[in-house]
Amino acid sequence: MRRDGAGSSTRPRYPRIAAAAGSLLVTVVAVLGGAGVIPVETSAAQQAPDLPPRSSSQDRATLSSQSTGQGGPRTGPTSPSASAKSSDAQGVPDVPAGSGHGRRVVFDMASQRVWLVDHEGGKDAVRRSYLVSGSVTDNLKTGTYQVYSKSLDAVGIDDSGTMRYMVRFAHGQNAAIGFHDVPLLHGHLVQGREDLGTPQSHGCIRQWRPDAKALWRFAPVGTEVVVV
Repeated sequence: MRRDGAGSSTRPRYPRIAAAAGSLLVTVVAVLGGAGVIPVETSAAQQAPDLPPRSSSQDRATLSSQSTGQGGPRTGPTSPSASAKSSDAQGVPDVPAGSGHGRRVVFDMASQRVWLVDHEGGKDAVRRSYLVSGSVTDNLKTGTYQVYSKSLDAVGIDDSGTMRYMVRFAHGQNAAIGFHDVPLLHGHLVQGREDLGTPQSHGCIRQWRPDAKALWRFAPVGTEVVVV
């Protein structure tokens, strides 16, 4: 009960004062944080950087192809688990008759296909087979060759682009003939994967990047190459 009169005293309202002080403190912090004077914690969604715009299918194919080649070729023998491995969706045809025996690379110009053939326990075993794009000109003769040179990076003739995983095995009229990945010209692949299986190159044998890396690992200098 409150008493009125000259002798009465007024009690301070502490709860209201505390609430007012708290509100003032929140306001000050908000103002200073907005001005950058003190750091303000943000949520995980606010902290996440903006994602780059999605690239076109052509650029995605180019970037994917490039990324698989970073870091250089791996060394060492082909894994046994890669036996009869193929990069295309079709079944793997038999190695052409008359292509020899033992560890070798076989290239069939008629079917535009390559086989990586290993030799274990006295028997031949296909480690990988895939479609390629050979030359549009008749610059390669059938016969048995040997890998004589390899380069991680190479430049094509007649402004045909840059390529990787070059494995040379024959000498053409104007330049070496070898296996390499699909070249890049002005930042774009000169052909798509769907074009493999048909002649497309200026002289060499084009391979999809994973296949080019596989042949690079499989075929050191001196490896036999049979062209049929």
